[in-house]
Amino acid sequence: MIWKRNLSGFCKMGRTIVTTSHKPDNESVEIARQAAEILQAELVERDRLPFTRLREKYNAENVLVAARGQITIHTPSGECFFHPSMSVPRVKAIRQGRTDHMVEAMALKTGDYMLDCTLGLGADSVVAAFVVGESGKVVGVEAAAELAYLVKCGLAGYREGPKFLREVMPRIEVVHDNCEQYLLAQPENSFDIVYFDPMFRYSRRKSSSMEPLRGLVKPDPLNSRLIKEAFRVAKRRVVMKENSFSKEFAELGFTRVIGGRYSPVAFGVIDKQEAAR
Repeated sequence: MIWKRNLSGFCKMGRTIVTTSHKPDNESVEIARQAAEILQAELVERDRLPFTRLREKYNAENVLVAARGQITIHTPSGECFFHPSMSVPRVKAIRQGRTDHMVEAMALKTGDYMLDCTLGLGADSVVAAFVVGESGKVVGVEAAAELAYLVKCGLAGYREGPKFLREVMPRIEVVHDNCEQYLLAQPENSFDIVYFDPMFRYSRRKSSSMEPLRGLVKPDPLNSRLIKEAFRVAKRRVVMKENSFSKEFAELGFTRVIGGRYSPVAFGVIDKQEAAR
C-alpha cells in the first residue's frame, strides 16, 4: 500500500484517536499501535470508557478501535467498518453472465488497468478487480487517511465471503492521496479506465451503512480540471457515477450515459477514441 506519511493537506475531517476494546488481546494491542503510528494519531487507554466520554476526554471526533483482530471507526454518526457491500451480489451476477452497468460503461475486460479515484469502502474496486483478473490491476485512491487505512486492512484480512472474492480483494492497491495530485503524477495513458464516484461524498445517498462515513470524507466536487487530467491518464475511457438526471454529465463533458431504466444512478462515459474523431 502506498501511504502519505505527511498528512498535511489531506482529508482530516476531525481529530482521531486510537484505542482497543475493554479487554484487548495481544494482536489487538499491536494492531492499535500500528494504526496510531501510520495515521500519526494518539494511542490512548480505553479505561472502560464509552466512546462519548473518550471523545470528550481527548477532544476527538473519531475513535478508531482495534478489537478481535479487526478495525472499526466510531464517528459521531455511528460505527464504520469494512464490508464488501453490494460487490458480493454484483460479482455473483457477473459470474452468472448478467450485465453490470459499471462494467458495461467502462467496457472493462481481463487484463485492464483501472484507477478508482474515489475509493470509499471499495465496493466498485472489488467488482473491477474481479473482472480484470490477475493479469489486470486496480488502484483505489482515497484522501481520507482513516478510511483508506480501514479499507486497506479490510481488503487484506477479509475472510467471510466466497472464495472468489477473498482471492480478489488483496490484489487491490490502496493509495492514500488526493486524487488530483495522484493523477498529476501519472504518465499519459497509464490506466485503461479512470473512474469517479462523487455520489459517495454526498448525503443524497440514503444508505444507513454509509452515514457514519460522512465525518471521514471531504465532499469536494469534480471539476473540469480534474476530468482533463483523468482524460490524459486514461487510455480508453473516463467514467463517472452520478444521479441519473444529474446535469454534471453534460457540464463535465460526459457524452454518453449508461444505466438501468429504473436505476437512480447512471454512468457517464468519455471515450477517448470517440473524442478523437
